[in-house]
Amino acid sequence: MRKDKVNYYLDIADSVRSRSTCMRRQYGAIIVASDEIVATGYNGAPRGRKNCDELGQCVRQELNIPSGERYELCRSVHAEANAIISASRKETIGSTLYLAGRDAATGEYLTGTTPCSMCRRLIINAGIKNVVCRISETEYTDTPVQEWIDNDDTIAK
Repeated sequence: MRKDKVNYYLDIADSVRSRSTCMRRQYGAIIVASDEIVATGYNGAPRGRKNCDELGQCVRQELNIPSGERYELCRSVHAEANAIISASRKETIGSTLYLAGRDAATGEYLTGTTPCSMCRRLIINAGIKNVVCRISETEYTDTPVQEWIDNDDTIAK
């Protein structure tokens, strides 16, 4: 039986994830426009800087910082950001970003995968239309980016 297209792209994002150097959570992202991959990215330190796996330490992990908090202490550039900076905006307008994440220690899928608020801003400005996040081998969420624009989480209510 032939694999559906969404899981095909998520498998590729998961393969990109295997290049991640994060000791905590590993992510891979691909941007697809007109059924062609235009960019890929995985989370790791900026080019030329040492990666956490090389240093043998993750500051956020050592300080028991929960997921989604204190990103300024993280050495990594997120997978989504790396994919976006590898493409031109002309290529990303109307595209879909596919994101796959796994726990670095166990290799298990991260079931709550979703871009952080900083990456959401980048995704919005890149003109990406949908974000598909893997939550299991075959299950995923598909979020229209317009929802993040309409429900601005940066405005106090």
